[in-house]
Amino acid sequence: MPKEYRTIQEVAGPLMMVKGVEGVTYDELGEIELANGERRRCKVLEVDGDKVVVQLYENAAGINLSNSKVRFLGRSLELGVSGDMLGRVFDGLGRPADGGPEILPEERRDINGLPMNPAARVYPSEFIQTGISAIDGLNTLVRGQKLPIFSCSGLPHSQLAAQIARQAKVRGTDEKFAVVFAAMGITFEESNFFVESFRETGAIDRTVLFINLANDPAVERISTPRMALTAAEYLAFEKDMHVLVILTDITNYADALREISAAKKEVPGRRGYPGYMYTDLAQMYERAGRQRGKKGSITMIPILTMPEDDKTHPIPDLTGYITEGQVILSRDLYRKGVQPPIDVLPSLSRLKDKGIGEGKTRADHSNTMNQLFAAYSRGKDAKELMTILGEAALTEIDLIYAKFADEFEKQYVSQGYHTDRSIEETLEIGWKLLSILPRSELKRIDDKYLDLYYGKQ
Repeated sequence: MPKEYRTIQEVAGPLMMVKGVEGVTYDELGEIELANGERRRCKVLEVDGDKVVVQLYENAAGINLSNSKVRFLGRSLELGVSGDMLGRVFDGLGRPADGGPEILPEERRDINGLPMNPAARVYPSEFIQTGISAIDGLNTLVRGQKLPIFSCSGLPHSQLAAQIARQAKVRGTDEKFAVVFAAMGITFEESNFFVESFRETGAIDRTVLFINLANDPAVERISTPRMALTAAEYLAFEKDMHVLVILTDITNYADALREISAAKKEVPGRRGYPGYMYTDLAQMYERAGRQRGKKGSITMIPILTMPEDDKTHPIPDLTGYITEGQVILSRDLYRKGVQPPIDVLPSLSRLKDKGIGEGKTRADHSNTMNQLFAAYSRGKDAKELMTILGEAALTEIDLIYAKFADEFEKQYVSQGYHTDRSIEETLEIGWKLLSILPRSELKRIDDKYLDLYYGKQ
């Protein structure tokens, strides 16, 4: 039985100081019992001799220093995992939030996980179809990859996240596919949107949701993504499933990290975020991947809203270092009514060339992808020139490219949030658009593919 302490010295906001303790370690889980028998959880943030500072997972209201007692449980926060988690909704601490029964765990796992041995990693190479042309055709997602979405506040990243979660699939196989969805610091309205969206389409049957609301404590926000990744590791590496993990919103997570760091009076780093934020994010992101000898995989899509729409802000900046590319949403496209407003030119998937081609998507994919990028880029330049110098200053071919850029945004990028396109449909639309241009302009495509597809739509 863990030893009980009645030596709570002070409570300051979410922090509490206990003295006269022995054998307590950093990050250990504790339990506070109030005079009325109510129990609240906390975790050890700092150990100094026989004094410890703990962070409360719930609020501090009603804690009486003289008649409340604390016991330390000798372990860090754990999640009971089981195959029955699919189709369920949990809060940020892994407790059922859908009114259903408690999960009967097959095992209990430390939510901090274990780092994956780099030598045991398998290089990502299998295509995941999201049904979204701007991702599948141009910034392909590969199984085992980490591909973040960089958004701006007010843009519809929630709709895009829900669409990916509903539509993502591994093609041509009957392999088991699951989605683990973790939401941090979101409003009740947003939480309701996700749950209802998955219920309507039946996608909830293969989804595990962990939801931490904006009015929940900041420390719970730190544990939410770790809960989700622990569930994902179990489903991927014990149950042989291919798991897509969607984390939204990483900015709320980093703000919670800053809040706790400030409460501990740590020396702040860039923009007030703690200096160890890079390490902290890396510990989370690097839990995605494939392992040698295991059938399952974890693919991750973290979503973050860039503060002040700034790509160089510490959160997107550090995320960009750790992950393999990014999908960027654009305010300009959003204003034009493009849905989803994915800006394909600055977006990048560093592993896209590994997941496309013969036997994965189609042999012409790589050529058409390069040609579409080049043509769209030239079309946007032509449109800028038109704005400055007027239409009369453009050559005939520039006008064709400007038309191509408009049609590309309308037909290829803008598909709405309920259209699920197969990769073949995406490639067909690409060819239809390329047929706007004279054949002599398509210098990045092999003649054999031009003979097969050019002008045949």
